[in-house]
Amino acid sequence: MRIGIGLPAAVPGTDMTTLGQWAADGERAGFAAVGVIDRLVYDNVEPLTALAAAAARTSRVELVTTVLNVGWRNNAVLLAKQLASVELISGGRLTAGLGLGGWPDDFIASQVPQTGKTALWDATLATMTQAWTGKLSGQGGPMPELPEGRPALLFGGLVPAAFTRAATHGQGWVAPLFGLSMLQEGATAVRAAWERAGRPGRPRIVTGRYFGLGDRADAVADEYIRHYYGDAFFAMARADTLTTVEQLRGELTALREAGATDVVLHPTSPGLEQVGLLTEALHEAGFPPAHR
Repeated sequence: MRIGIGLPAAVPGTDMTTLGQWAADGERAGFAAVGVIDRLVYDNVEPLTALAAAAARTSRVELVTTVLNVGWRNNAVLLAKQLASVELISGGRLTAGLGLGGWPDDFIASQVPQTGKTALWDATLATMTQAWTGKLSGQGGPMPELPEGRPALLFGGLVPAAFTRAATHGQGWVAPLFGLSMLQEGATAVRAAWERAGRPGRPRIVTGRYFGLGDRADAVADEYIRHYYGDAFFAMARADTLTTVEQLRGELTALREAGATDVVLHPTSPGLEQVGLLTEALHEAGFPPAHR
């Protein structure tokens, strides 16, 4: 199981000038990926911009979104160009986990209805694929043509259509950042869809968890998770937030047994020291972040 580390781009109070250093420290420590999460109406840095900053300070580590919301990004060509830009800047290291998005305020601010999801997915994927392969009309095309299958794609969602999409259009599935049963059930469904599609090998099953270590780790985690999710989802998200070596060991073992191939650990604290603290804790827990 590959272990990545999230950037603190969605942690309020982060000195965003440290994002590049955070990514460089993570790569040096051996993490397989650096990741971002996505909101619009929230005090975060736009996630693809954060990954571009990470790309400029790294050379090997995978850049992953868990997930990037396409439901309210109502310009598929622009989104394709933004994704292609990170792919090109990074030298081919972007894996875009894509989801529709579930925060109503983001749709309202974008003046986009939360309906017609299947049609939206189909149209967005078709347009982005055409853009990346140079098949859109227009002199010179909207962007440089990318190699086949780039950027790599993963898909989120908890309905049968989402599992089928993950198995037929990408490398696999992105599970929510909390809820072991959702991971177990989704991983089984995606693997079944993968077999029905006749694809070789096995799908990637990517998930994430929040973490925070050091002094006041629990209090900081409480504050961040409540700020991000509000009271409605606080208990569910906080239950799977990891603040000790023992919790890391237990949860990572459970995620591996549930079928996760990749886990991105997203911070609840903005301090650069979290990279080192997490590295040490993972070694102690028996899950050293050695890139493979």
